Amino acid sequence: MPADPETVHYGLVPRTNRGVVAINELPDLAERIQVALLNVLEERDVQVRGYTLRLPLDVLLVASANPEDYTNRGRIITPLKDRFGAEVRTHYPIDLDDELRLIRQEALVSWGPDAVSAALPDHLVEVVARFARHVRESPAVDQRSGVSARFAVAAAETVAASAVRRAAIAGEDAAVARVADLPSIVPAVQGKVEFESTEEGREAEILDHLLRRAVADTFRARLGGVDLSGLVSLFEEGTIVETGELVPAAELLTSLGAVPGLSKILTALGIDDVDTPGLAAAGLEFALEGLYLLRRLSKETVDERIVYGSR
Repeated sequence: MPADPETVHYGLVPRTNRGVVAINELPDLAERIQVALLNVLEERDVQVRGYTLRLPLDVLLVASANPEDYTNRGRIITPLKDRFGAEVRTHYPIDLDDELRLIRQEALVSWGPDAVSAALPDHLVEVVARFARHVRESPAVDQRSGVSARFAVAAAETVAASAVRRAAIAGEDAAVARVADLPSIVPAVQGKVEFESTEEGREAEILDHLLRRAVADTFRARLGGVDLSGLVSLFEEGTIVETGELVPAAELLTSLGAVPGLSKILTALGIDDVDTPGLAAAGLEFALEGLYLLRRLSKETVDERIVYGSR
């Protein structure tokens, strides 16, 4: 008979009896569906429509939601809010080390020099982390919307993808990310940030500026106490170095030649494998960019190549 309880098809909540029900983005549920959860949370039962049937449930309900002022996609109805036993508010990573661990944990990037995708040296991960924090603190960004942790993760994956592209085009044996790959971040993450209306049209310019700040801050933190006079002296003698997102590491190293104090630079950046051209080039290019940002070297773009020289 159609009215027989044996014909009931139970949904996910009843079938999770003595278990945990996790709902992501609770406000996206239609309000009529949220109403159906009222009994589950308060009376600990579920009533099946059309049947004179009540099922006592033992269920723990966990749900996630963004703050109400973050999105206009929906809301949690007030009676349902009242039935939750506790609310836990999360926040962005407070310490830089936490941000770094989060990026390494979540980004789809291999971290070693023999990586299948691309090696992302520690100093570039730090640049990405500092960049995300600068964007998060910028007055040009809508603070109600914020900058999620996924921003930094996407930025790290974009840098790695740029390195893989160079390796494929230039024929490098191993893909290693360098400073030349950082500009690819801006167009990739621009859609992840909501700016104040007064900054319309300046979005890319603002992100470029904050990215340069992140590089400079990381340079000071990592190489601020390292003697770079040997590297600077090469340019005072007339050395000119060309690099870019499609310039292979071997070509960059050849144009620089022997660099006095190279081992100290790489050690300060946490690069121990000097025999890997990609890692050595990544460390040296970072030092060059930092010296340019501190106005000790000149830099210009010629035919999609970056040229460093003496000021």
